[in-house]
Amino acid sequence: MAVLEVKKEDTDNKLSKNIMRPRRFDGGKREPSEFEEKVIEVRRVARTVKGGRRIRFRALVVIGNRKGKVGMGSAKANDVAEAVRKAVTKAKKCLIVVPIIDGTIPYEITSKHGSAVVMLRPAAEGTSIVAGGAVRAVAELAGITDLLSKMLGSSNKINNIVATIKGFGSFKEEYVNKVKKFAENKVAATNKATITEKIAEVKAEEKPEEKAESKPSATKASVKKDAKKKK
Repeated sequence: MAVLEVKKEDTDNKLSKNIMRPRRFDGGKREPSEFEEKVIEVRRVARTVKGGRRIRFRALVVIGNRKGKVGMGSAKANDVAEAVRKAVTKAKKCLIVVPIIDGTIPYEITSKHGSAVVMLRPAAEGTSIVAGGAVRAVAELAGITDLLSKMLGSSNKINNIVATIKGFGSFKEEYVNKVKKFAENKVAATNKATITEKIAEVKAEEKPEEKAESKPSATKASVKKDAKKKK
């Protein structure tokens, strides 16, 4: 009987363990990712091999932290989720830094990749992003809020995204610094103008009260006229 009881306890312990659960060394908690991911396109691709066709999936993903960093990746796999994961890992290896000034790019630029031509132009505050689907995704994840763009060549999403990322990464530091100084001077000038306007408003409010309190002084001509009338 003792032997049977030991066997039952062993079977109970084996059943209580979940063999299919993966082992984790971080306590089962994942750290929140710095980058935001956006799947642009998922396509089914096939290649002909001996004995038939082999079908897989290709995923195109753009990632960014909305603070100036953005990247793209494309990968293939037998499963959609695996293709997306591989594309994200590729995108993290080719990140670029976009110089953003007042929510837009420093100056106008035209970028090319293959047959794709993308024109990028800075916009005033409140314009928002005027762009196609592929270019819009890159600009939003980079942190740009105002932008004007036009796709002048091919409509291929991969080529357009690569051309956009090339354009964002080709700004020269000399011109970027000049634009930054100009923006800073403009902000300082507007601040001075607002201060002077406020001072003028305060003075305009004080003047009518002073006039009401101070009585008008009688002139010599008015005094003489009053004397003649009395006579």
